[in-house]
Amino acid sequence: MSEARDVIRPGARLRADPGAMRGYVRADGRKGIRNFVVVAYLVECAHHVARKIAAPFEEQGVQLIGFPGCYPSAYGHDMLEALCTHPNVGAVLLVSLGCEEFRRSALRDAIAASGRPVRLMVIQEEGGTASTVAAGRAFVAAELRAAAAAPTTPLTFGDLVIGTKCGGSDGLSGVTANPAVGAAFDRLVDAGATLMFEETCELIGCEEHIAGRAATPELGAEIIAAVKKADRYYRDLGHGSFGGGNIKHGLSTIEEKSLGAYAKSGSRTISGLLKPGVRAPHPGLYLLDTVNDGPVRYGIPNINDNQTVTEMVASGAQMIVFTTGAGSVVGQAIAPVIKVVSNSRVFQRLADDMDINAGTIADGAETIADVGERILGRVIETASGTPTRSEALGHQEFVLTYKTYEPLGPACLPI
Repeated sequence: MSEARDVIRPGARLRADPGAMRGYVRADGRKGIRNFVVVAYLVECAHHVARKIAAPFEEQGVQLIGFPGCYPSAYGHDMLEALCTHPNVGAVLLVSLGCEEFRRSALRDAIAASGRPVRLMVIQEEGGTASTVAAGRAFVAAELRAAAAAPTTPLTFGDLVIGTKCGGSDGLSGVTANPAVGAAFDRLVDAGATLMFEETCELIGCEEHIAGRAATPELGAEIIAAVKKADRYYRDLGHGSFGGGNIKHGLSTIEEKSLGAYAKSGSRTISGLLKPGVRAPHPGLYLLDTVNDGPVRYGIPNINDNQTVTEMVASGAQMIVFTTGAGSVVGQAIAPVIKVVSNSRVFQRLADDMDINAGTIADGAETIADVGERILGRVIETASGTPTRSEALGHQEFVLTYKTYEPLGPACLPI
């Protein structure tokens, strides 16, 4: 820890003391920065009941998540298992209708094996909506009392897993907010944290540059293949991640957007390539491939910021640094979201929703390094228990739909 702090401290303008970071240790040794009680529905038909259970406790740390599909999905099951056993989660209530094909007992058993309190409620067996809601609320209330009494433990930078995502990019995103996140990520990698970035669909044109930073040539080849897969996928789909909102706010091509997305990754060595739900085996910087494997099959699964954020969380991210130019206001159900806006005009208009104004770089008031330090300070504050703006406003965005992934090849995670 002392070496990590020495990396962070020289010249720092930190708004928080790294020594204040505290979390919750789990049975597998990972540590969470929150201690949420999760209510998870296992089919859309159970969504309303799950929402009624969670509603009275929204301001007390209860998070609502779920999978809407009735048809079985290995991806949906694996994602919910990863999310319900996430280090930010302390207890889980599963809500099933009863006739869906989700393997609810297997999910319950996996959560129980992780050491977390869990209850499975099947609406058709509980007597319907009212009785399920009443019993579910009783379980949640009891687990909230236990969560409030749970002890905390000190956190080091080596305990942190952080993802980054951009949404609603503008002409300044690649000049201010995204490079500032990259500067903060460099500092965090040096301090021993685990970092991940994604958006292979928005790295088209940058794949050779990314591959040049890979830990091994074989990993570099896998990264190039992942970006080319994204390019093929969007050609088949008929449209991509570059849209009218980007043009309206000053971007001209997917390549220009890609340069901004790439800037968020900083400059350090890329240690591996992940897929949703796969956790990094050791600290470092990782690329997360969120583009569906195989042909276009499920409509538009890759242009939803909320789903790809969910996938980073399923891969272990305890918090997300989210950049925006147009002013996205989203949060996430299980991981706090730090929002960094690229221009002062949007920051001033949406100040209640934004954590960091990177527009000061374009204003000439700060450098990229200055704003990177402020982002780093906000990361420390968030890991010390300070709510982000999205948390304070009650945002709990969560999207999980059908997708398909093949297992990672051995070159994706070199030793």
